[in-house]
Amino acid sequence: MIELEGVPELIDPVMVAAFEGWNDAGDAASTAVAHLDKEWKGEVFAALDAEDYYDFQVNRPTVWLDGGVRKITWPTTRLSVVRVGGEKPRDLVLVRGIEPSMRWRSFCNELLGFAHELGVELVVILGALLGDTPHTRPVPVSGVTSDADLARTMDLEETKYEGPTGIVGILQEACTHAGVPAVSLWAAVPHYVSQPPNPKATLALLNRLEDLIDLRIPLGELPEDARAWQLGVDQLAADDSEVAEYVQSLEEARDTAELPEASGEAIAREFERYLRRRDGGGGPASQAGGHATESGESASFLRDGPAGRTRPPKPQLPEADAESGTDQGTGPDEQVGPDDKGPDDTSEDS
Repeated sequence: MIELEGVPELIDPVMVAAFEGWNDAGDAASTAVAHLDKEWKGEVFAALDAEDYYDFQVNRPTVWLDGGVRKITWPTTRLSVVRVGGEKPRDLVLVRGIEPSMRWRSFCNELLGFAHELGVELVVILGALLGDTPHTRPVPVSGVTSDADLARTMDLEETKYEGPTGIVGILQEACTHAGVPAVSLWAAVPHYVSQPPNPKATLALLNRLEDLIDLRIPLGELPEDARAWQLGVDQLAADDSEVAEYVQSLEEARDTAELPEASGEAIAREFERYLRRRDGGGGPASQAGGHATESGESASFLRDGPAGRTRPPKPQLPEADAESGTDQGTGPDEQVGPDDKGPDDTSEDS
C-alpha cells in the first residue's frame, strides 16, 4: 500500500467502490464512481501497490510525457475522499480501480483495513452486467446483500446467486464476514448494445445510490449524454429490422412483467425523487435519459466487437420530459459478468 495524503476525520462515511473489468458492462459502474470523484473534486489519499495484485501482461502500464519527461502510470486501485456538505453532510470514500489479477483475499482485506480506519458505516459496490433488457425502458438496477437484516431494513434482495463471480461478489462477502454492512447495486445493460460508454446505465446506478444513501448527487452532463445515447441507439435499431423486432419483443416481455409494479411503489419512488430534485434546484429532466427518435451512428454500433466505441454524436433534442432509471428488473443472479466468459476467465485466487 502506498499512502499519498493524510485523511481528515470523516462524517458518517460511506465507501463506494467500482472496478473495471468483468463486472463493469458498458463501463457503467466505473464511470459512476469517476463521476462522483469529478463532481465532488475527490482527493486521492492512497493507492494499492500494483506489484501485489496486477499482472502487467494483462493490465499493462502506460507511458506518457509530462513536460518532455517520460512517466509511467501503473494499473492499480486508488482511494479518494469527497466531503459532501449541506443540511445532512456525509462524506464518501471512493474506491476506483481494475479488477485484480491475483491475491483477491489480500486485496479485499486491505480495502477493509481502510474502511475500518476511516470509520466507514456502509460499503456500496457498483456493478453492471449484460441482460435481456431493452434500451428503450428505464435501466433495471438491483440492490442485493448477503446480510438478511440489511436486506430487510433497506428493502434489498438477499442474494441467492451460485456460480462464477468477480471481485464485486468477493468484496461483498469479505465485508459480510468482517461485519461491515455491504450492498451491491447492479445495472443491467442491453447485451445488443454493450460497447462503452453507457451513460443511461451510469445514471441509473447514481439514482439508485442517491436513494440508498439519502444524498443528492449532482448529475452534470449525464442526463444529456443519456438522452443522446438513446437517440442514437433508437435510430440504429430502426435501421435494422431484425434488431427492431428483437427490441420490440424485449419491450413486450418487460412491460408484461412490470405491469403490477406500474401503479405501486415504483411511481411513489419516482415522485419522491422528483420532489427532492425540485427542492434542490434540479428538475425531473436532471434524472435520466428520456425516450428519443432521432439519428445516431452506423448500425455497427449495435454489434459486439473487439474494441469499445465512443458514444454517438449528440443530435438536437426535442423538448421532452426525461425518464429515470428504476430499481426493478434483472439482478446479478441471472448473469454475473459483462460477457460470455466462464469461470476460467476470472481469478478466484487470492
